[in-house]
Amino acid sequence: MSLALLPRNICVAFLVAYRAVISPLYGDVCRYYPSCSSYALQAIQQHGVIRGIWMGSRRILRCHPWAPGGVDDIPEPRRRLHTTRAGFVLAHEEH
Repeated sequence: MSLALLPRNICVAFLVAYRAVISPLYGDVCRYYPSCSSYALQAIQQHGVIRGIWMGSRRILRCHPWAPGGVDDIPEPRRRLHTTRAGFVLAHEEH
């Protein structure tokens, strides 16, 4: 794993733990699909820590009782990164 990906993977670990421990206590309350925590996880995985947190924060602000909800996928990244089954981001191999 690349040292440059460490901050991203720390955020991923935090969100994976949140989704395993805290999120089930709330139940299925998110008005959007994927859920806000899943959206933030995907955004950080594919867009990096700063942009991912920005995108996740904007999504959480949009998720309120009067929001229309619906499908709201993350924007497609310029370059898709590979993730492990646990969700950690792997560095691209140079060919």
